[in-house]
This record gives sequence, structure tokens and C-alpha cells, in this order.
Amino acid sequence: MSDSDSQHAPQSIPSAEGSIPVRHGPYPEFTWTAVLVGWAIGALIAVSIGYAALILGFAIEGSELAAILGWGVLRGVMRRTSIVENNINQTIASAVNGASSGIMFSVPALFILSRTPGFESVANFNTPLMILACVTGCVLGLAFVIPLRKQMIDFDRLAYPGGIAVATILKSPGAGVRKAVLLLGGALLSGVAHLLVLAFMGEDHDWHAGSQFGLPAMLNISLYLSVMTIGVGYLSGKGGFWFGCGGFICYFLLSPLLSQFGSEGVAAMVSSPNEMRGVLYKPLGIGMLVGAAVGGIIAAFPLIASAFKSMHAAGQQMDAGVNAYNDEMPIRFLYSAIGIGLLVMVFIAFESVPEMTLGRAVAMAVLGTLWVWVAGVVVAECIGRTNWSPLSGMTLIAVTILILVAKGGLDSAATITSSMVVGAAICLAISQASDMMLDLKSGYLVGAIPRRQQYAQFVGAWLGPVIVISLMFLLNNQYQIGSDKLPAPQAQALASVTEGILNDNVPAYRYTAGAGLGLLLAMSGLGGIGVLIALGFYMPFQIALTYTIGNVLRIVSDKSLGTKFGHEVGIPIAAGLIVGEALVGVGNALYQVFFAAPEVAETAMLGCQHLSRWM
Repeated sequence: MSDSDSQHAPQSIPSAEGSIPVRHGPYPEFTWTAVLVGWAIGALIAVSIGYAALILGFAIEGSELAAILGWGVLRGVMRRTSIVENNINQTIASAVNGASSGIMFSVPALFILSRTPGFESVANFNTPLMILACVTGCVLGLAFVIPLRKQMIDFDRLAYPGGIAVATILKSPGAGVRKAVLLLGGALLSGVAHLLVLAFMGEDHDWHAGSQFGLPAMLNISLYLSVMTIGVGYLSGKGGFWFGCGGFICYFLLSPLLSQFGSEGVAAMVSSPNEMRGVLYKPLGIGMLVGAAVGGIIAAFPLIASAFKSMHAAGQQMDAGVNAYNDEMPIRFLYSAIGIGLLVMVFIAFESVPEMTLGRAVAMAVLGTLWVWVAGVVVAECIGRTNWSPLSGMTLIAVTILILVAKGGLDSAATITSSMVVGAAICLAISQASDMMLDLKSGYLVGAIPRRQQYAQFVGAWLGPVIVISLMFLLNNQYQIGSDKLPAPQAQALASVTEGILNDNVPAYRYTAGAGLGLLLAMSGLGGIGVLIALGFYMPFQIALTYTIGNVLRIVSDKSLGTKFGHEVGIPIAAGLIVGEALVGVGNALYQVFFAAPEVAETAMLGCQHLSRWM
């Protein structure tokens, strides 16, 4: 950073009239200001999106949100005008946020499984080792994907729509500040609304509208009172409507059909939507998630072939000395990072449980590192071409492979713990790889130096695991991950598949039926439709119904006010709705820990005691 501060800070020299300063020299780029603001914004976004991911089962990309907040702070408050400095800021912030999806899709499965008889010990994993695993995964994912930048972005010219959106914000300084103001307004509105819900409804945020209007119970017309959920629906737009569609299929189509044509027991059960979800729709949703994951890999075979072609081309460029230019990180550094990362992965696997043998640890580490290489590149290619990431599917397959490796010589609890620790590293690696390429695309469009962005990603990546794992302990001990308050559907699906593999107690016909449907949807060519519909089956319908309100608002605003209004006004406000409610929700959990009555705070304090053992 010192080189950019000294060599690239512009000089402000008075003009001839002495009134308007004239800048000379390049704009500042990789500065301490960008780093510190990036860490702060990244922490804010990671908490917000991590909290939302535990409720909705999927995360949103944080780069655009980071760019908006960055302009609000750097230009609106600090009066700094450098586009490339804000690009470094958003790169660091989105690197911190990469942990929100990578961890929330995997590690919470350990807490969910710990409530299963025989698996109680899996929640007592080594927390510092888990953080080390996540940071190591970040380093491996970045080291594998960075050499592909020139091929994927310069030569193949992959679109990376998210990167284009970020570059548009960066190149519109005035619009960026206005969006930041709108975002803060949305956050204030959302925070106040959530405080009112907490004050009048406590932890039960469901409004059972159907019963009040005399509608049939099987339709399950309830709304989850959460403006954050509406905001996420608005950001997803019409493409996210498939999430709500899964819930409508369950309660507006299948339940009425089963009430008329199902067996006597099923027809009676239809009038209890919660029971129907637990017995039928939830297992179908898990099966669909598995099938959609497998189908996503099959559908991505052309992208896999293209990715390996890119890797081969990148290798030829390195052999020819193309990487010698000063705009890329030294390839020797990346190779060293991969080698050291592999050795650390062996250490992590070996130390994950006392029963682990060195040979098995080496096998898990090598297979995990190879999967990081393949999956990270494939996901980067998918994001570049379709703006869709099969992250959860890649993680599910990775953990399944690791379980099969560990299963022979370890008991069930040790198998779960070791596989999840290594699996979390893989999930973080894949998340960072796709985020890096998206950010490099935005940097390419605004004229940033790739090498500095690559260093910035490393500077931000380590912080995310520390923040998100701390958040996860806090939320689990206050609200319990896997409950209706925090369903954590992706982690729940991972836990169910893991338990099924080890205990052979899977409701096979429901999982199989769901997997077949998920496979067909994934092969439909409509991107992540299989995962979204599967989540609609799995999730409580009140959340899906509230989310659909946001989808409808986005569709209506795009039709009546134009897409420009959505991008300039709607999206910043919707992002603020996520931030405000998430911060109040997390703040409420902290309040319960430190200020609530003893009988209320006792459970929450367990999380602080757990964290104090490694802090």
C-alpha cells in the first residue's frame, strides 16, 4: 500500500486564479483509507447478508452494496473522488462478505446435527481450527482462480453481469452518493419496523391472515412480518419468483389435490400445513436440492470444458512469460500459496478430531484441494456466463466425498466433524473464487490495476470468517439455527443428507422423487431454477409468501416506472431494508446476552462462553 500512497496520490495545486485546485498524477488506489473503509463496510454487509442467509437459504452478492456504501463514505463524507480507490474498497468489502454464504451454507449444519441423538458432540468443534480452515480455503480459492483472469476476462470476455453493475456505480459518483442516502433511509425504515415487530409480537413474526379471513387452513396463508424479506425479493426480481413458486405449488396445488384424492390419513393431514411440510414437502425439497446440485454439474459440463480450456490457455501464457507484466500477481506467489495451503489443509484435517489418522487426513486434504481447483473454476465460469452460482451444490458434493473418505475409520460423530471442517474450507474457496472474478471484471471496466485488486481480495478475505463464525454462535445460542426463526435451509439440507448417508434412515422414496424433479429442473436451461423451487418446497411458506411480495413490487416498478427507477431508487432502498433489519436482529441478540433477565440470557451466554475459549 505504501507504494500506491506515495506514487499515486494526486497533487492538488492551485490554478492561476488560485480558486480551483488542479489535480496532477494518478488517482489514489490501494490506500489505507480504502482498506479500513472496506473492512468496516465488509463487516456490516457480512453481518446483514449472513443473517438473511440463515432465514432465506441464499445470499446476495455484496459487491454492488459495497460500492454504494463506499461512495457514500468516501465521496459523500470524506470528499474523496477516486473511482479506482472505491473499486479497491468494494473489492475488500465483498471479500469480507464472501464468508456470509460460504459459512452459512455449511458450518450451521453442525449445530443442526448436534440435536440428533448420537451426534451431540459435533457442535463442540475446534473453533480456531474452523476459522483457520475457512481462511485457508479463501487463500486456495484465490490462488487457483487468479491466473485465469487474463483468459476469462481479457480474451474470452465473459460478461460477469454483477461486475458490470458495480462498474456502472463506480463510474457514476453523484448517483453513488444518492444511492447511499437512499440505502441509509431504507435501513432506518427497516430497523424501526423490526423494532415494532419485536415490541408487539416478540419472536413470533407470523401474521396468520388466512384464518382471520376464513380461508382454508391448507392454503397456509400467513405472512412473515419482515421488510428485509421483501427487500431481498425486490433485489431478486422476477427471476426470484421461482422461490415463491415452490411454496405456491405445495399449498395451492398439491395440498388441495391431496385433500381430494389422497388417502384418508393424508387428506386429514392437509389441514395442518406444518405437519405436511415436515412429513412431505420438506423431504421433497431436500431431495430436489440434491438433484438440482447434480443436475447443475451435468448442465455445466460445457462450462467445465471451457474452464479447463481457459486453464490450459492460461498455463501457456505463463510459460510464454505473459505473466511477467507488472499488472498481475507473481505466479510464484500463487504456486507457493497453493503448496502451503495444501499442507495447512493436511494439518486441519489431522487436528479436526482426535481419531484422525495421517493417511486419511492427507487423502481428505488432497481431494478437498483438487475439488477447490475444479469447483472454483467452474463456479467462476458459471458466474461469468449466467450470473448464477451452484455454490451449495458444489459444497454438498464435496462434503459427500469427504464423508465417504472418512467413514471407514472414524465413528459417525468424528466423520461429520472432520468432513464439515474441511468442507467449510472448500465452500469458502469456491465463494472467494467467484467473487474475485466478478470484482476483477468491474476493475477491468474502470481501469484498475489487477494486481492491486488481487492483493486487496487477500487483505479482505481473512476477516470474514472471524466475523461470520462469531455471528453464527451468537444467533445459534439466542435463536437456535434450524428453528422457524432461522431455518437455514441450505445447512439443513446438508445436515439431512449427511445424517442419511451415515445412518441409512433417509425417506428414500421422497428424496428420490424430489431428486428426480430437481434434476429435471436443473437441466431445463433456466439457471438456478431447480434450487429456488426446492427452497420454496423446503422453507416455511410464510417466508416465501412475504418474499414474493418483493418480487411483485419489482415487476410492477419495472413495468410502470421503468428499469432505471429500479436501479437508481428501488435497489438501494431494498438493500437498506436488508441492512436495517439484520442489524436490529443481531443487536437484539446481543441485548439478550448482556442486558436481558437472567433466565432469558442464560442460553445466550453459552455462546459467549464458547467464544471466550478461543478469543
